[in-house]
Amino acid sequence: MRKILIVDDNAKNRKLLKVILESHGHETIEADNGKEGVRLAKESKPALVLMDVQMPEMDGIEATKILHSEDETAGIPVIAVTSYAMKGDKEKFLATGFTDYVSKPIDVNEFIRVIDKYTQGK
Repeated sequence: MRKILIVDDNAKNRKLLKVILESHGHETIEADNGKEGVRLAKESKPALVLMDVQMPEMDGIEATKILHSEDETAGIPVIAVTSYAMKGDKEKFLATGFTDYVSKPIDVNEFIRVIDKYTQGK
């Protein structure tokens, strides 16, 4: 079981991800904006962060840059979970510092495949 931080301003999205992750044996913690996500990542040192891109207070791109610039959180993979699914969006998000990318609406099998890629054997 791995601790995964879900950062999304939409409560329904957080709940869906929480249910999927917990049904696959992971522990979850949640934040509703990037600023809170950065704080929780520093406090709880999750194995993985699932980060929405568009959020109030601090967006996912800025939060990810902060996480990767701090020694204590630089090694934590951050996956963009976003409704941006146009051609080139994945490459754009990877170029801004995200470790990987999952588009909304969530395809559960693909989502779990990506999660397993970063949590297996850790």
